[in-house]
Amino acid sequence: MQITIFTLFPEWFASPLSAALLGKAREAGLIRFDLVNPRDWTQDRHHTVDDRPYGGGPGMVMMAEPLIRALRAGEGGGDAAKTSPPRGGLGRVILLSASGRPLTQALARELATEPALTLICGRYEGIDARLGELRPLEEVSVGEAVLNGGEAAAMMVIEAAARLIPGFMGKEASGEDESFSAGLLEYPHYTRPEVFEGHSVPETLLSGDHARIRRWRRERSLGTTLERRPDMLAEAPLSDADMDYLRAQSLAGGRERLGRNLHCALVHYPVWLGDGKTGATSLTNLDVHDIARCSRSYGLGSFTVVTPLTDQRRILETLVAHWTEGAGGVSNPDRAEALGMVGAAFSIEEALNRLEERTGQRPALVGTSARDANGSVRMTPGEVRALLRERPVLLLFGTGHGMAPEVLDACDGIMRPLRWMDTYNHLPVRGAVAVTLDRVLGDLY
Repeated sequence: MQITIFTLFPEWFASPLSAALLGKAREAGLIRFDLVNPRDWTQDRHHTVDDRPYGGGPGMVMMAEPLIRALRAGEGGGDAAKTSPPRGGLGRVILLSASGRPLTQALARELATEPALTLICGRYEGIDARLGELRPLEEVSVGEAVLNGGEAAAMMVIEAAARLIPGFMGKEASGEDESFSAGLLEYPHYTRPEVFEGHSVPETLLSGDHARIRRWRRERSLGTTLERRPDMLAEAPLSDADMDYLRAQSLAGGRERLGRNLHCALVHYPVWLGDGKTGATSLTNLDVHDIARCSRSYGLGSFTVVTPLTDQRRILETLVAHWTEGAGGVSNPDRAEALGMVGAAFSIEEALNRLEERTGQRPALVGTSARDANGSVRMTPGEVRALLRERPVLLLFGTGHGMAPEVLDACDGIMRPLRWMDTYNHLPVRGAVAVTLDRVLGDLY
């Protein structure tokens, strides 16, 4: 593989590219490196590569011209060059950028198959955006941390891709049997001595039973991921046995389930009516059933129907009694368990007061609405999830044409509309509840 690095500080790479396995790979001819300094492609006597940004602001911006001249020379263009163009062409050209595609193991596998790669390291406040307009670039990000420049990020790309080149690792299995390769964190490793300061190597690893060792390693990998990076499990390939193990671990370890700190309320008053006025709506059998089942499935603390109408409360009581105490509960105990969560309140304030008595904390009140927030704080699902770690949350869902303005004004925050990028944003309330709970809690919280 040919790797060309565009950098203002080529000396930065002297040691990393010569050390350990990279150094051996270079000696063996598996990888060749060329370092291109944009200063060598300037046309003024001061070798200027940066200037102040148009529009003002702090810092300097790298100029596009030296980089374009070097890139065109590497592609066989007719630009005059003060140094020799990179060997072997540019191949896939990558700009290290915070706004790029995340560097993952899957991307590393892609890059490892390329005969040639070019990595462009930015500095200062970034590179003139016209570089990407004049020459299509693939932007890659190594994370959200802010670095001094792209050199460290380029080394991460080089290490991730190079180690997957056949022959690089010596033992081919080593490149894949590691963290992130299978969408999970890696299992722990041990070596001699068998006992170190009172801590022994796990007996399974000394057993010689390869099937048992594989199972132990898989379970430790699953457990470590559950504990440290549960977000990875959403996309990890899991067998039924894996899911059984994770479920058992979660239950046995008493792992915090944030859902029990989340409470939802279906508001029938005050809401917008079809004529543009506020008033009360009638409850529907399907809404109560489906939201109760969603609430139970996601482990919520409670589900409350808010209505001041006596006749509506009687209907609700009859419905709940049928499924919890009557024939419905006998024939369908799962439905009885879900409907057993349903409570009623005359007002949102009453629902809040009950939750405060039950939990010992005043709940945060979070609304949902597809309409304009009128200056209220818009919250993402992640922000609601973070709030759940601090205090109970009562999440409001409106019926009719949505909750009245005075309800939304009283909320501590309003969740961003579910389909805010589209012009049609009119989900049925039970559908909106299901999607919202999944975005806030998913399968892990």
